[in-house]
Amino acid sequence: MINDICKVAIAEPSELIRKGLIAFLKQLSRIKIQVVEIASVDDLSLILKTYSIDLLFINPSYWGYEIGKKIRNGSQNIDIKIIALVYHPFDNGLLTQYDDVFSIFDTTNKLDKMVVTLLKKEEQSSVRQLPLSTREQEIIVCIVKGMTNKEIANKLFLSSNTIITHRRNITKKLQIHSSAGLTIYAIVNKLVRLEDIQTSIEPDEEAQL
Repeated sequence: MINDICKVAIAEPSELIRKGLIAFLKQLSRIKIQVVEIASVDDLSLILKTYSIDLLFINPSYWGYEIGKKIRNGSQNIDIKIIALVYHPFDNGLLTQYDDVFSIFDTTNKLDKMVVTLLKKEEQSSVRQLPLSTREQEIIVCIVKGMTNKEIANKLFLSSNTIITHRRNITKKLQIHSSAGLTIYAIVNKLVRLEDIQTSIEPDEEAQL
C-alpha cells in the first residue's frame, strides 16, 4: 500500500479546511495520494459505495460522533481507516471508534507519521488481493458495456450460472459491489475505453453484483 496510490476521502463541510488538508497530504513525499472531497451526506454515501477508500478523514462534530461506527458497520471496505478531523479540544471517550485523530493545529510531520502507520496496519491486516484471470477481465468488460448475464454467457459460450459465479469472485477479489465501481476500475486499468461504455446499466444487473 505504501508504494501504491492511497485513496483518501475528506468528509468536511468547510471547503477551506478540505483544501488545507489536501495541501498537507500532497506534502507527504513517501505516499501517492488520490483525494475525493465530500461536503454533504448524499456525497458521503455515494463515495463510500462507489470507491474503495483507504483513509477517511471526517469531522465528527458535523456528522455526529457515532458516524465512525456507522460507516465501519455499513462499509463494504472492511479495511477502511477512519480519522476524526477535529477543530478544538475533544473528549477521548467519544473518539474510541476512530483509528486516529487529526487536529487542524497538528503539523505535517504528525500527519505523515499517522498516515504511514495506518497504511502499514492496513497492509498487515488485509488479505492479499488475488489477480483477476483473463476470463474475469473479459466479464468485467462485458458488464461495464451493459450486457446482461445471459448476453455475456452467449458471447463467451458459458452458462449463466458460471457467469454469476465469476461475478461473485470478481466482487470478492476487488471488493467492488456496483457496476459504477467496476466501470471506474475498468477505465483506470485500461480494460475499456470511455467511448465503449454503455451509459445505461440494467437495474437488476446492478443488484446482482
